[in-house]
Amino acid sequence: MVEAQKWTRRMSNPRLDTAATADDHVLDIPTTPTAEVRNGIYTFGSHLTPNLLTALIIASWFMSNTGVLLLNKYLLSFYGYRYPIFLTMLHVLSCASYSYIAINFLEIVPKQHILSKKQFFKIFALCAIFCFSVVCGNTSLRYIPVSFNQAIGATTPFFTAIFAFIITCKKESVKVYFALLPVVFGIVLATNSEPLFNLFGFLVCIGSTAGRALKSVVQGILLTNEAEKLHSMNLLLYIAPMAALILLPFSLYNEGNVARITLEKAKTDPFIILLLIGNATVAYLVNLTNFLVTKHTSALTLQVLGNAKAALAAFVSVMVFRNPVTMTGVTGFAVTIMGIVLYSEAKKRSKITTY
Repeated sequence: MVEAQKWTRRMSNPRLDTAATADDHVLDIPTTPTAEVRNGIYTFGSHLTPNLLTALIIASWFMSNTGVLLLNKYLLSFYGYRYPIFLTMLHVLSCASYSYIAINFLEIVPKQHILSKKQFFKIFALCAIFCFSVVCGNTSLRYIPVSFNQAIGATTPFFTAIFAFIITCKKESVKVYFALLPVVFGIVLATNSEPLFNLFGFLVCIGSTAGRALKSVVQGILLTNEAEKLHSMNLLLYIAPMAALILLPFSLYNEGNVARITLEKAKTDPFIILLLIGNATVAYLVNLTNFLVTKHTSALTLQVLGNAKAALAAFVSVMVFRNPVTMTGVTGFAVTIMGIVLYSEAKKRSKITTY
């Protein structure tokens, strides 16, 4: 911002202008307005301090991540809306719609385009893995508690290390593999003592966790070309509609005409529409807050918050749904989280040693 300056008027002779005063020979140039003022643009959070803005974003991240789990569990297990594939399809349609608005109108990030058929098929492959992971995760919530779901989901680094070794032959240090032992031991402990254990729910949750790990490894392989790399928000913009097209035939085949069933149910219970719209909106907010947390902090912070979120979601779900837990199960969950923390620290030190 340029400060107001004083300039003496040219082409005037004070000695000839007897009526002039000193102030008459000075012109005031107003301060230069900022771009935001000139364009009438005020970005969200511009009036907040950086620390307060970051705290609000992290709080929103916790609320959205925990909220979508609890809403999914409520819909699929307690409300009687037993259509996990259709529910996932609503989530991705919501993500596609909100992403289009965020990128094309709000310009949260610059829009990127798919440059080739090769890049398109790479994204499609990621989309297929994404669909498998999310559908399995939502399906598992029909059969097992959120607390057990989160305990299993915390083992994602274990599957990531396995897929990285199998697919890319990438070997980690001994300390990294050693840090994964508590992760496995903790989940075994939690599984053996889970009062509401369901084999099918357990297996599809394992599938969801493995799918999430596989997607991260495959994404690192397929989108290595700098020209093909997409921002996370742009990647969501393209993956979401693809996912909806993949899920539609599976939903029709396995669940029937859920749209018609939902509209029929809405005639006697309009709350279902509000519940589904809110659930789908929160699903998009999960992706948006993931991006914002990474932007305002770091990817490592997001990983640490993920561990805290698992514990928070498990605690809140027990308080809300009153599902029984055992001390052995809580201990197993705690051991798993401790293993994830050790794994993250070992990975960080391993990278420092490598460089």
